[in-house]
Amino acid sequence: MTEPVVFPPLNEKAPGLLHGADYNPEQWKDYPHIFEEDLKLMKKAKCNVMSVGIFSWVSLEPEEGRFTFEWMDEVLDRLYKNGVFVFLATPSGARPAWLSQKYPEVLRVTERRMRNLHGFRHNHCYTSPKYREKVSIINTELAERYSQHPAVIGWHISNEYGGECHCDYCQDAFRAWLETKYKSLDKLNHDWWTSFWSHTYTDWSQIESPSPVGENMVHGLNLDWKRFVTDQTVDFLKHEVKPLREKNPKIPVTTNFMGDYEGLNYWKFTEILDIISWDAYPDWHVPRDGSKLAARVGLLHDLNRSFKGGQPFMLMESTPSMTNWQSYSKLKRPGMHLLSSIQAIAHGSDTVQYFQWRKSRGSSEKFHGAVVGHDGTDKTRVFKEVQKTGETLEKLYEISGTSVQPEAAIIYDWENRWALKDAQGPRNIGMHYEETVEEHYRPFWEKGIPADIVDMEADFSRYKLVIAPMLYMIRAGAAEKLEQFVKDGGTLVTTYWSGIVNESDLCFLGGFPGPLKNVLGIYSEEIDSLVDGETNAVDFKTPNHLGLTGSYTAKELCDLIHLETAEALAAYSNDFYAGTPALTVNQFGKGKAYYVASRNCSIFQLDFLSAVISETSLKPVLNADLPAGVSAQKRTNGQEEFIFLMNFNESEVYIELCRDNNGLTDMLSGKMSEERILLEPYGFKVFRKGLS
Repeated sequence: MTEPVVFPPLNEKAPGLLHGADYNPEQWKDYPHIFEEDLKLMKKAKCNVMSVGIFSWVSLEPEEGRFTFEWMDEVLDRLYKNGVFVFLATPSGARPAWLSQKYPEVLRVTERRMRNLHGFRHNHCYTSPKYREKVSIINTELAERYSQHPAVIGWHISNEYGGECHCDYCQDAFRAWLETKYKSLDKLNHDWWTSFWSHTYTDWSQIESPSPVGENMVHGLNLDWKRFVTDQTVDFLKHEVKPLREKNPKIPVTTNFMGDYEGLNYWKFTEILDIISWDAYPDWHVPRDGSKLAARVGLLHDLNRSFKGGQPFMLMESTPSMTNWQSYSKLKRPGMHLLSSIQAIAHGSDTVQYFQWRKSRGSSEKFHGAVVGHDGTDKTRVFKEVQKTGETLEKLYEISGTSVQPEAAIIYDWENRWALKDAQGPRNIGMHYEETVEEHYRPFWEKGIPADIVDMEADFSRYKLVIAPMLYMIRAGAAEKLEQFVKDGGTLVTTYWSGIVNESDLCFLGGFPGPLKNVLGIYSEEIDSLVDGETNAVDFKTPNHLGLTGSYTAKELCDLIHLETAEALAAYSNDFYAGTPALTVNQFGKGKAYYVASRNCSIFQLDFLSAVISETSLKPVLNADLPAGVSAQKRTNGQEEFIFLMNFNESEVYIELCRDNNGLTDMLSGKMSEERILLEPYGFKVFRKGLS
């Protein structure tokens, strides 16, 4: 499948890049002058969009069945008159006290089977018929009143879905979900391997969700419960969206994800949502070297772009200064806010938005960063940086809708993550799946080579190179797709602790790496878990076709493998398995499959993957040696490329361009690029380059 080169705007009424924030005017109804000030300040900050109504339920429905929309009418009318569009939120993220008091069954029950009191956010049951009824009523009222309002360019559904409920409604729904999936208890008992410890179920009513005061050692149960929680949340999302689309199907819907939040498999949400949006809160400057963190944030941007096949996403929330809930409420250093905003655009966002527009006067986030502080002026450093960001985005308007089009992908799979973490072995002190994915992404970030972040359901045929770190679980059909990908000429890289279990978390019989044995040409006999501080060494055999030499440090996990059709490129040098293969390659059809048998130091990932990248002819964004802490990304409309150079160092750097980079025009200054580029601390450049 070929990706589109240019996507339509998020909404045809608002082309170009959007700049805005979460706005909570209901907090300031007793201070009428605040709204007037905000409208003036929004213009100064070059803001053209606000997310409104996210936690407004009690202000819209102060008591059951009595609606007070007049204040919202004025807000939307005045924002639109002042050139500001709106993503209007459904308010289900926090229910009013009257609802909890009158209908306590809407409140969540914990895994210990205790019902919560009223309070906090998302403290409600997604299965509760009463909660669904009340959400449907308020959403229908919003849709009827505002679905044709000229200010509204999108629906912001709830806020940061998350969490789970273990009430009786959810237990019944879980059992029904299991009956639909397995059809019979015999099938369920087999796939959960319940004969171990005499766990076998003889009636559906015996099944309960996992609990620390009950059953939580049946891995199939744990895994299916996580799947159910995702499916039930998706079903609740569908319930929320239905009345909105019935009134005006042209208004796109989104809900804000939380990066790679482990609790929900975000891939399951993508068909319901028209636009992907997410909330980014990196702890910049903790520690001061931000390149590792910048690479992780780049990975998360790429993940959110990949959810809908490369379609531009929305940076729905970020902070222009600091948070108030992280361990250290570190201020962003001068330049970092604009740089981090540009990073989102470089990786595929068409918006930069903040939580929040104005600091709350009280309650839990009164000290959270905001565009407008408690002083209420435009004189602050933060406001001026936001204003500069708005001015910059205006100059980059034509980047909106353009695509990234990577030729490499990294598999980062939610269900694999869940199963791997629950496996109980081989290293219970930490399997470090997320860190392993990040380590395999880092060389792409450092070399300026775009990559998609996908799950194992993806279409691999569009890529030249697929990286699959620790693919512990292989769901039905995934191995066959990877095999075909390599057979057709693709290059696959996978690692230790791959091909171990199926989708039910049952170990493959016949040896590991299970259904990947054929394409990898090896089999795994044992895996050694190294204690913290213990190392082995991986020595490259010379000569080898990658041109790699020397010795690298291995740690934590060392897979003991045997060759079948594969060739060894490196071997362990220590312990009783010294001399056994540590890195292999297997020619399979027109392609190659590499197997990395040990967790190695980061320099190994850089050297090895750099060699594979070169072998697969993946081209960097710029033909230049990028200094440490500098990343390059690009977007394209098919006729031109928009190239981003970003310096995440607190010191200036110079970049020497090769001659074939001629023709770069600085989009912010309008000047042709020189051969030697200076990037200020936390500085960046955006270039335009024509395609011949």
